[in-house]
Amino acid sequence: MTKILPTYFISHGGGPWPYMKDQYGDTFAHLEASLKDIPKQLGLTPKAVVVITAHWEEPDFTISASPHPPMIYDYSGFPPHTYQVKYSAPGEPDLALRVQALLKDAGFVAHLDNHRGFDHGTFTVMYPIYPEAQVPIVQLSLKQGYDPKLHLAVGRALAPLRQENILIIGSGLSYHNLRAFGPRAAEPSKEFDDWLQEILVRSTPDQRTAQLYQWEQAPSARLAHPQEDHLIPLMVAVGAAETEAATCVYHEEKLFGGVVASSFRFGDLPN
Repeated sequence: MTKILPTYFISHGGGPWPYMKDQYGDTFAHLEASLKDIPKQLGLTPKAVVVITAHWEEPDFTISASPHPPMIYDYSGFPPHTYQVKYSAPGEPDLALRVQALLKDAGFVAHLDNHRGFDHGTFTVMYPIYPEAQVPIVQLSLKQGYDPKLHLAVGRALAPLRQENILIIGSGLSYHNLRAFGPRAAEPSKEFDDWLQEILVRSTPDQRTAQLYQWEQAPSARLAHPQEDHLIPLMVAVGAAETEAATCVYHEEKLFGGVVASSFRFGDLPN
């Protein structure tokens, strides 16, 4: 019997945090534990991972196709050693072609990028999940404009990968307002997180999709996401498991001094 993998939306924390234990201490301990638990949840090692990363957007959907992706240190103001870290997971050009074909069959324009490296939306998530970097990774960009309907439809197009032992991860953050971290983030992040919990976990699939189309109407939506780049990967993860139940797999209430943040799994675990 073919096992169908779930999909995930992961709140990926701040900067290159897995490589800054001396500086951060246990700040991200709960997030790290939730990521380390994913291989245990799955009970198997996927053939590869497709990461939809908040840190890459293009005019058209674009797929990383390098067999040996370099690193992209897309952050500033961090210790020098964080600009030397290496996450040496291989790429998977054949999977990149498969993703491109699925998107084109669904009517999307999709390009390959043979040089794109791992940005921190990818390697800071994948390092705790697979620290030995043994699982190939293909990244998928967001499309400029952040249309939620479009990204949900992309998720639907990618759904067959779940039956091919490919894990789909949307990497973003459930609250991403860099100018309002700390204590003043507590109320808006909780209001938006409460909405996410309601529509993702406790609503029917049809209700969930309809609400995601109109996410800007959610409580504190634009306080939580002045720019929605860190929310839109959620749409792809949901679209790829649109009719299936959601589970909150990570939740804490004082990240960055006051942020309520969550991660979610969509679909059942393989038996």
